[in-house]
Amino acid sequence: MPPRQHVYAAAMSVLTLHPEVVDALATGRAVVALESTILAHGLPPGDNLRVGREIEAVVRAAGAVPATIAVLDGQVRVGLDDAGLERLCDPAADILKLSVRDVGVALALHRDGATTVASTSALAHRAGISVFATGGLGGVHRGAAETFDVSADLGVIARTPVLVVCAGVKSILDVPGTLEYLETLSVPVLGYRTDAFPGFYLSDSGYAAPWRVDSPTQAAAIVRARELLGGEEAGVVLANPLPLDRQVDPQLHDRLVADGLEMLAAEGIHGKDVTPALLAYFHEHSDGESLRANVELVLANARLAAEVAVELAALRTGS
Repeated sequence: MPPRQHVYAAAMSVLTLHPEVVDALATGRAVVALESTILAHGLPPGDNLRVGREIEAVVRAAGAVPATIAVLDGQVRVGLDDAGLERLCDPAADILKLSVRDVGVALALHRDGATTVASTSALAHRAGISVFATGGLGGVHRGAAETFDVSADLGVIARTPVLVVCAGVKSILDVPGTLEYLETLSVPVLGYRTDAFPGFYLSDSGYAAPWRVDSPTQAAAIVRARELLGGEEAGVVLANPLPLDRQVDPQLHDRLVADGLEMLAAEGIHGKDVTPALLAYFHEHSDGESLRANVELVLANARLAAEVAVELAALRTGS
């Protein structure tokens, strides 16, 4: 085999699709990619495995095939069996948090890892999956003018044609800075049945969503139109807010954000460790409210992503 072909074959050998995912893609059925960092690092042990199973069940109930993505045993796994989910959620399993820059390193060193929004988007696209559900999007961090701390999520979405269904951006971020950066990167941002851009635990971040859609059909039509235009390499963000009566109390939320930011500064936590540390702080100090909201928004996003994926599959096949 010529050297170039050998390298290509070796690269493809690290991507393993679950047979159910392979069959769905081959027959044009809906598939939804799911990140794994929320399970390994975002939810408490015990809750994470239960929620992981619930997320996949919600996707199936809406007519799509779930494809949870992770790195296990030197392979990128696109779609996990229950044993894989159990391993991913085991607190003793030493599961690393892997962004795009980390995946190749983890594969080469044979380390297990959970994928972030950035790496899940990239790997989903490589596998041929166009719709991805997550909790909250990363973005521009507060003080980024001095720290240059901008989530890799934004750059990857800008060059990866995948629809990302999320609950807006996480509360600690610079929301207007994130929206401005997404505009600069030519990433469309859609509010689902809302004119407001959601703020993860909050239904309204205080800033407007640039576009609004009111049905999965409309969201799918936007993705399909961009495909037909050609040359559209950026993804699309579909921001799905919690209902007002299900958001975290805004006063509690604001207090926890302020206290959490003080905790991060005091303990010198930065970079990719910020989000799991802050989520853990919220879960510990909100009497279960943040965990409740986190689970609800993730399940709602998975359901909406599956509904959009089903509509998109129908548009592609003309059925």
